Amino acid sequence: METSSINRSKKKYEWGFQLLLHVLLFLFIAFDKKSNCFVWSQFWFFLNYALGAFLINYFFLPTLYYKKKYISFAASVLVVLVLMILLEEFVVEKVFYPYTRGRRFPGILYSLADILPPVAILAGFKFAWDATRKQQKLDQLQVAVKESQLQFLKNQINPHFLFNNLNNLYSYAIENSPKTPAIILELSSVLRYMLHDCRENYVSLDKEIRHLKNFTALYKLQIEDRGRVEFKTMPVSGRYRIAPLILSVFIENAFKHSMASQSRGIEISIEMKLSDEGEFCFFCSNTYQHEANKKQLSQGLGLENVQKRLELLYPGSHKLSFARKEGHYEVNLRIKLTEDE
Repeated sequence: METSSINRSKKKYEWGFQLLLHVLLFLFIAFDKKSNCFVWSQFWFFLNYALGAFLINYFFLPTLYYKKKYISFAASVLVVLVLMILLEEFVVEKVFYPYTRGRRFPGILYSLADILPPVAILAGFKFAWDATRKQQKLDQLQVAVKESQLQFLKNQINPHFLFNNLNNLYSYAIENSPKTPAIILELSSVLRYMLHDCRENYVSLDKEIRHLKNFTALYKLQIEDRGRVEFKTMPVSGRYRIAPLILSVFIENAFKHSMASQSRGIEISIEMKLSDEGEFCFFCSNTYQHEANKKQLSQGLGLENVQKRLELLYPGSHKLSFARKEGHYEVNLRIKLTEDE
């Protein structure tokens, strides 16, 4: 019901526009500048033009041209033009100008010169109207596809996170580790953020950084005495917004690759800062053993997804780079953030 109501409303706008266009075009054609008055007999000539344009606009365009039947469309338009010329020559001119224009048959070129401009204007505006409507539908479809892609990519992160950390929690619980309550607390905080706080496409930057701090602390519990983890950030303004759950993928990959290939000497460094111009800089570095990770670093957990999200959300306003330096894998990301309205 709601969709049909919207369609009816759009049809009303179209018919209103067409009515206004016809009135303006008729006034332009019927007004005689020499005598400074309207020639009302021109109404019948204009009616001929309007009927021909109506056939082209509402029958031949949708049934032939838009279905790519171009030859049939051209032939149909030609038939309509011929019929309009015959109607003007044999009927309208004979009635209103029997002793002038009505005697000049076959004045085909004269009639064609009269017919083509108004028909071209009416058909051209109809074509432009349809093109605008199609572009609006295309834009709406692109937005819908973009939103569905973002939701799909966002949801792909949660299963990986739950799978890895629930296994770790289970292991600590079996061992009756005193760190179990801390893990539960951190996991609860992170899940609350994922499920409730980041339903929108963008969240405040300070809230995202607090989530990343809890997220890092949760993984840091698994390092124990095998290495060190640094998390550095500067106070940021709450007026800037960022897409949620993008940066956590890089942090998760850093822990994954370090812990998978090293039993000790793990070093993970995470730094974030925001410039006065709103450029957010994220840096993450982790140690790794090249032999164990040479096929995995470029195919990290969720890395392809986060790259797609960056392309969708920050086209032309982000720069992502990766580097391997003497046993360290580094991620550098710069994003031009927008301010909260």
